[in-house]
Parts: sequence; C-alpha cells; structure tokens
Amino acid sequence: MNADAAIRLETRTEQNYYVHLANTQDEIRQAQALRYQVFAEEMGATLHSTHEFYDIDHYDGFCHHLLVRERSTQRVIGCTRILTSDNVAQAGSYYSESEFNLDAILRLSGRIMEIGRTCVHADFRNGHVLGLLWSGLAQFMVMGKFDYLMGCASIPMSNDYENALFERLQQRYLVAEHLQVTPRVALRPRPADLSATDSEIAVPALLKAYLRLGAQVCGAPCWDADFKVADLFILLDMANLQQRYMKHFVDRAHLSTQNQAQAVAA
Repeated sequence: MNADAAIRLETRTEQNYYVHLANTQDEIRQAQALRYQVFAEEMGATLHSTHEFYDIDHYDGFCHHLLVRERSTQRVIGCTRILTSDNVAQAGSYYSESEFNLDAILRLSGRIMEIGRTCVHADFRNGHVLGLLWSGLAQFMVMGKFDYLMGCASIPMSNDYENALFERLQQRYLVAEHLQVTPRVALRPRPADLSATDSEIAVPALLKAYLRLGAQVCGAPCWDADFKVADLFILLDMANLQQRYMKHFVDRAHLSTQNQAQAVAA
C-alpha cells in the first residue's frame, strides 16, 4: 500500500456545503459528470472520453478525487483531483507533463501532489465552495506530509489582453530560474502596440486562489487546444505558504489530524 493510501479527511462543513474524498466509483462518476457539464457543455472543450456525458481520462484511475457537496440535495457542486508522487509511476507521468517540460520540477526532493480538473458548478461559484476545496487540499497536504503542490491554472483566451496578464503575473510571481518550466505549445507573442488597463486584465478565481496562498508561476503559458485556454504552471512550496492561510487552512488541518489520532487511540 502506498504512503497516501491511508489518508482520511475529516469532513468539513461551510454553509450548506461539505467536502470529502470520493470513496466509491459512483462518487467519482458524479465528479466526472460535473466536469463534463462545466468543461464540455459550458466551456465548449473537446474531451477525449470513452463515456458520453462524462469527462473521463487516463489519469482518473490513479487519482484521489476531492468533492464538495450541497448538503440539502447531496449533489456534487465542486471537485478537483489529486495525483501524488506515490502514484505517478503507475500513471506514467503527471498530467502537467503533457503540456510542459517538468524536468526542473521533477528534480525537486520531497513529496509532490498535483491537482487538476478543478471546477465548480455555475450556480455555486462563491468563496464558500472554493474555500472548502482548499480546506480539503490543506488537510490532504498535511496528512500526507507533502512538500509541494503543483498544477495548471487556466485562463480563457478571449483576446490578446491575456498576454498582458501573463507578463504582469510573471513580473510579480515568477519562480527562480532553476525551477522554471517550458511549454510544449507556446502562445504567440503579444502585439507590441497592444495595451490593456487593469480593469481589462482579470485573474480567474482559481489562479487568484493559488497566488494568494503563496504559489508562484513557473514560466510562460502553454496553449491547450482542447480546452481553448492558456495554462500557467503553478508551484506552491509549503515553506512559502502565506501565514494567514497557514492559520486558516493548515493549522486547522493539523488539528483535524490530531483529533483523528486521539479518536483512534481512544
């Protein structure tokens, strides 16, 4: 049994929602159905799935699936998946390796967890649901003693203003050169005469959450033709986690771990 197989999260509740790890194939299917609804029906992504109306890919079978449910209806309204360094050999690679050369990241010592396929139902895109996802991820990071969290953060490419956003993010959040990655499909350069105001440069909620926690951008974005978005590779070193979020998420996760240990001992 690998090291993260024994991780069990304490269910957390926020408003009318709660977060937990999927324990059955049916629960994973519910997450895959939500992903199809958001990615294919809402965003128009091209999904290479073998099941109609579900977003299913090669990596799902090697991942932990974190779900947020609406308590009154029990439906899954938010989800993300986690591929750990314990399971990556079985999967063959990290998902992000299909978009970036990760040689610099793979040389890191320590435990890594990659998150991906994160989405929230259109009717529930609020701070409560995203906060619960991060709370669950924080518990998972603490219990599994992970050193790094990584993944791709997507930005819709509606016009060339996004190129200005990438430049601004890299100026402020770029990692050291020895941790930088290279995209397999680079974006075309921004026209030199194009300018954009701050109001025209919106940072998507998921990417904003990454950055607030202390994550850094690892280089230029990759064009994802299937999802029609530009993906930035993000790396969060647990040592750099912002202290205010450490207290809100991770300290609470430590307490949850201690409570579970005490309950077992009793």
